[in-house]
Amino acid sequence: MKPVDYPEPFQQLARQLRRLPSIGPRSAERIALWLTSSPDAHVENLVEALTVAAREIRPCGRCGFFAMGSECAICADPARAGREICVVETATDILPIERTGFFSGRYHALGGRLAPLDNVGPEDLRIDALVARLEDEKPTEVILALSADVEGEATANYLADILAPTGVPVSRIAQGLPAGGGLEHADQLTLQRALAGRTTLRGKGI
Repeated sequence: MKPVDYPEPFQQLARQLRRLPSIGPRSAERIALWLTSSPDAHVENLVEALTVAAREIRPCGRCGFFAMGSECAICADPARAGREICVVETATDILPIERTGFFSGRYHALGGRLAPLDNVGPEDLRIDALVARLEDEKPTEVILALSADVEGEATANYLADILAPTGVPVSRIAQGLPAGGGLEHADQLTLQRALAGRTTLRGKGI
């Protein structure tokens, strides 16, 4: 006798949920059960929110942060007083720094970091766009806010060498972050101290 399983639409839903980060088979099944059987699920609202977000949210053409047009709210804000550019690995690294209220410059998300074992090289990152911004915007400093691990170190050293000919001072945030940890796990005070204690890698200093 063939064992009974959930209907195919349910299994398809669970398979799609498993594609999400950190969602395993058991978690996907529990979420699918809640979505299909709980009166509080409001599936129609979830579907609408997903559809609108997928349709309207795009990477900012300048810094790579989330935007609803060609430019994000940070880049479009004329009140940003700072002329520094803070370079981060991904767009999600911008908000932890922004929420400290300490930094008033602009950002640039690389879209990742150098990882030869994963076949991620300089051509896969937004490095050319960063160099172009330096020529166009003439920032007073480039701050590298990258992870404190092997790949982060390699990316920081590579960027320092690439940006050296521009003459723009290049610094890296102080290592107030745990070794091997990313910005998403750091609290605001740690990020404030890391920004305040950044060290110069290339150029004339801060």
